Amino acid sequence: MGYLDNTSITVDAILTKRGRELLARNDGSFKITQFALGDDEIDYTLFNENHPNGTQYAAEAIENMPLIEAIPDGQNMMKSQLITLNRGRSLLPHIQVQGAGTTIPLIKGVGSETITPLTANFTETSTSAVTETNGYKFTIINFNYLSSFTTDMDMGSPTELDSYGGSEQIAETVIGNSITMIPTNEEALFPNSTSTLTTTLIIEGMDTGARKNFQITVSKT
Repeated sequence: MGYLDNTSITVDAILTKRGRELLARNDGSFKITQFALGDDEIDYTLFNENHPNGTQYAAEAIENMPLIEAIPDGQNMMKSQLITLNRGRSLLPHIQVQGAGTTIPLIKGVGSETITPLTANFTETSTSAVTETNGYKFTIINFNYLSSFTTDMDMGSPTELDSYGGSEQIAETVIGNSITMIPTNEEALFPNSTSTLTTTLIIEGMDTGARKNFQITVSKT
């Protein structure tokens, strides 16, 4: 869903394949129960407190920026999701994974990878990184590239998240304190000259709403 015009209340919504299937049933099963907002397209460095026309124009450049349309692609949307914090909070919670870069490499049919996130600034009085009380939600955009995607508490199923990131992709979401990924050993996923598969892992704090994305690569050798 995306706001197309910042001068009037206009909303552009695009349904995923799964959403269209539920809508087509016409039996009341299609119900929007929650939504999220993001500001991926906003460049806050354009805020100019020294605007020549006065401080009331400080956000003029931001307010006139073009906004992106709705994109039903989990790898390219909502990377800067907005969260709700208590009024007056000065410490922004963010997720850390010790020793992990922005990309997590895997090799077809070889071993596994366990990710254990921590949330820094979990409370308003401490900057320490701790495990969130209610754990984390882990979403892999294309579960086809893995043979297993489980946490210490959950073994999810991708059935209800069909086409989260496109008609040929199946996402899976599980909840827990850590996630273990086992790469696929399916040779058919590497046709012709394809040597590497790429998808996205999204980690979200169940208490704070903090969010962090990682690129997952599965190499043929």
